[in-house]
Amino acid sequence: MKRAESREDLQSRTWKTVPRWTIVVFLLAAFFIFASFGFVFDGMDMGREPALCLTFSVVIIALFATFYTVAGITLRQRFWIASVPLFILENISLVVLHNWLPDAPPLAHLDSDQLSRFHNRLIFDGVALVISVVLGYSSFVVVAIFEARRRIRIELDKAALETELAAAREIQRLMVPEELPPTPGYAIESIYRPAAQVGGDFFQVIPLGGGQTLVVVGDVSGKGLSAAMIVSMLIGMLHTISRISQDPAQILAELNSRLFERKHGGFITCLAVRLDPSGRVVLANAGHLPPWLNGAEVAFAGSLPLSIAASAAPEQATLEMRPGDRLTLITDGVVEARDRQGALFGFDRMQTLMRQETSPLALAEAAIQYGQDDDLTVISILRTA
Repeated sequence: MKRAESREDLQSRTWKTVPRWTIVVFLLAAFFIFASFGFVFDGMDMGREPALCLTFSVVIIALFATFYTVAGITLRQRFWIASVPLFILENISLVVLHNWLPDAPPLAHLDSDQLSRFHNRLIFDGVALVISVVLGYSSFVVVAIFEARRRIRIELDKAALETELAAAREIQRLMVPEELPPTPGYAIESIYRPAAQVGGDFFQVIPLGGGQTLVVVGDVSGKGLSAAMIVSMLIGMLHTISRISQDPAQILAELNSRLFERKHGGFITCLAVRLDPSGRVVLANAGHLPPWLNGAEVAFAGSLPLSIAASAAPEQATLEMRPGDRLTLITDGVVEARDRQGALFGFDRMQTLMRQETSPLALAEAAIQYGQDDDLTVISILRTA
């Protein structure tokens, strides 16, 4: 059942993408092809139909054939719902027409004048038949050629897009670490799930020396290749700046300054956390969701996202983590997951799971099953010693 529905949806989307003029030409092709039937029937009837009756017969047959075509396009597998009434109405129309304009009586003998008129009528029917078939066939050929060219362009564009997405996925694979470096005194777990093939979330775990570790998580506005390219640029800047400064607030301020100079048109939320082996944790926030410590939100002043204002200066906060404490960093894709009714996953549901010491993978899976609407990232930092 699901497969049939998918095929029907695909056919519906296909017709919606076809240009209107192509559909018009296609319907005209059906009109002309079936108009030829009227001339064939007239020839079979020895041309006894009055000229007005022949005209109306041709138009009725061609119009109803066009209606059948429209029913097939719009109703697809349920075309019979319209076709049966149309068939009945067509036959009623033809019966009424022939009762109004009856055929001439059959001719037992043909004199020279009648034979000449019959000959002329057959010539007219033959020429009209050829013209109708040529117009109909030509219209079908025009539609076929145009659609073939359009399909080729679509496939070429699709191939180019797939190439770009493959490049973006490779960039993103490099930007989202698969294996995290060892962090003295801490155990770090992470889970990343993009909503599309390429997402805008990112995170990095960077050893700073002296046992310190920098953890950065963020979200770039937008998706796709442009977001992936911004992430790659941002990660390169982050690694360069972290060699100069180990202060999270200064790192974010320098990132903001460099990004603002480039004016890429979007913004980036970012949370930077420095882990000291002693258990001291220094945090700075640029418009990102606050971290959570043992299931409770860490309240401290943040600042504007990066790349919005040149003078933005994230405030810094410090906390102490004892053995067994867990610090959780998330992106908004977790709390903004939506079910079919549009209800948010929300902070309360997330807090309940955190207090149950849910793993990052379980928390992410809960949001995905609820109804993932955006990229989501969860990073868990457990103080081990």
